[in-house]
Amino acid sequence: MSPVRTIRVETSAATILLTEAPEPKVRDRQTGEIAKDAVSGEALMTIGVVYIEDGESSLIKVTVPEGGVSEGLNLGAPVSLPGLVARPWESVFNGQQRHGIAFRAAAVTPAAFPAVMGASA
Repeated sequence: MSPVRTIRVETSAATILLTEAPEPKVRDRQTGEIAKDAVSGEALMTIGVVYIEDGESSLIKVTVPEGGVSEGLNLGAPVSLPGLVARPWESVFNGQQRHGIAFRAAAVTPAAFPAVMGASA
């Protein structure tokens, strides 16, 4: 199996709005076990955001370490996702091949709306 590649996501031109408040990431739905970071052992959280760039929008889930979740997050408000990366994944579940992209950030913090949206200089 080839090593999983991680792709850095450039977010400076995007508007990112919080759509789902942080919740613990569940590793095992049957036991309720919370997912932990493989290196630090810190509990992981998931958030939902809408990622808007160049007039296109996508709803994505992002995993963030519990310590990276800032105070003052409000649903519908802009957020910043420092260190955002995308990691392609694939697995077989009940005989079905599944694949997708997992998003992870170092933190989620309140951000300001861009001063000028959609205007060219």
